[in-house]
Amino acid sequence: MVYLIMCRSLTYAQRVSNALGRAGISARVLRSPSEISPPGGSYSVKIAARNLARVLTILNGARLPYLGVYVNTAGYGYRGVEL
Repeated sequence: MVYLIMCRSLTYAQRVSNALGRAGISARVLRSPSEISPPGGSYSVKIAARNLARVLTILNGARLPYLGVYVNTAGYGYRGVEL
């Protein structure tokens, strides 16, 4: 299972990815899927499920903004995660 951390721009997604990389967490920047992206598009950072709690701690500590967290449930598409 993977999670997407949605960011408002490519720049913010890259900042999130870089912060996670410095913490030793593998992350990949990608264009947000159209089904969850706001009008005009956005970018997301893909992370492994096992890292979610640590990622949120890092992002909140670094004050890096994000639009939401989404999970891709097999066969059901993406859904928002309540934090």
